[in-house]
Amino acid sequence: MNIQTKNWRLNRRHVLRGIGASIALPLLDCMAEGGSLPAPTEPKRSVFLYIPNGVNTLTWQIEKAGADFEFTAPLASLQRHRQDVTPISGLHHPMVLGKHHNCDKVWLTGANVPSSGVSFRNTVSVDQLMAEVQGVSTRFPSLELAIEGHSLAWSRDGIQLPADRNVKTVFERMFVGERGGKDVVRRRLNRRGSILDAVMDDARRVNQKMGSADRSKLDEYLTAVRQVEIRTDRADAWLDVPRPGLPRGAADRFTAKMDISRVQEYHRIFFDLMVLALRTDMTRVITCMICSESNGGAIPDIGISQTRHGLSHHNGDPEQLRRLTQTDTFLVEQLSYFLDQLKAHREDDGSLLDTTQVLWGSGMSYGHSHGNANLPTILAGGRKLGWKHGQHLDFNLPVIGQYNVADAGAHYKICGRPVDSNAHLSNLFLTMLHRADVEVDQFQDSLGTISEIVA
Repeated sequence: MNIQTKNWRLNRRHVLRGIGASIALPLLDCMAEGGSLPAPTEPKRSVFLYIPNGVNTLTWQIEKAGADFEFTAPLASLQRHRQDVTPISGLHHPMVLGKHHNCDKVWLTGANVPSSGVSFRNTVSVDQLMAEVQGVSTRFPSLELAIEGHSLAWSRDGIQLPADRNVKTVFERMFVGERGGKDVVRRRLNRRGSILDAVMDDARRVNQKMGSADRSKLDEYLTAVRQVEIRTDRADAWLDVPRPGLPRGAADRFTAKMDISRVQEYHRIFFDLMVLALRTDMTRVITCMICSESNGGAIPDIGISQTRHGLSHHNGDPEQLRRLTQTDTFLVEQLSYFLDQLKAHREDDGSLLDTTQVLWGSGMSYGHSHGNANLPTILAGGRKLGWKHGQHLDFNLPVIGQYNVADAGAHYKICGRPVDSNAHLSNLFLTMLHRADVEVDQFQDSLGTISEIVA
């Protein structure tokens, strides 16, 4: 395979055939005519931010729906962004109710998780569908980050993409590039192409000796090989495109040694890197796991040494609940900081926030009982993408009326079982996909889009 000639370029109807099954490939930039990069498109950006183990729902829950609502104490820092955010209550992933340790894995996929202890195959995450469309115009189709923990992104064949946890590494990959110059890198890419050729030859030889089960596995493998080919071709095409200039001092901020015990500063440098990646159009799709589902989330800055997992299993202890609320408040304050930075960067007749839809949330609502309904969800930004904000959208209240959040026993019921069985989180994902020009009729178990917050 010669990367320069692009003689392996795929057409729109290409599938992997001849090994017992056919796998249709998605629309990809390698299907474009010729070897040049596609024409740039109008940016429609998306960011997904995940917190683990839910929240203290007793202090979190907003009681009034509509525009005339009041932010609760943990959400107070969002008041300055009131017209750019929509807190949403009552959404759930019906297929993963009662599950715990897979919440982060299926938050963006909605995959059906079998009984505990049984392995499952994940499905493609919503961010990667966006990357297939928006990513054709950027050097990096998507950016997978984790302040703690692992990646939230999953490929079309259900493989978890690796997450970057080192700001310096990410910064240098985006704005410095590989060592040796483009000629050295291009030779390396051509060597990679030769290896891929050998892999494909081996696959064809062994195919005739396989049973149907092994052929199915080989299908998955060849899909992964095709994806490597695509990334290799993409990297070659971008070698001739100059990297953007940076503001004075930017490199110093992102390459300096960081003190991870200063949690607020550590979080904010990740958010600043995301803003820089978006404003330079290096990528339009970002996922970031804020902290680990199992052992992350301590915040020495505010005197919290326990993990969020430990705090979420509070057994009703008032002090544990107070500390959980403190961490909820801290994490929302970092979200507010991120929105500040997106709003501060002006472009054309608006801000970077106007072209960026931001989803902040968790795959769990009430950690102590592993409740997976009434997921804490905040949607922000994206006015130019068609969102309208400034209200609390509540899928609980229209069904059960006002409820007393101080009555823990009654309130926690809505975290264990959805009030509105049609309020699927996938409905929101489908709506976000449409805002990013992804033309799909359904995402997982979605029943339709959420019209209440679309202009």
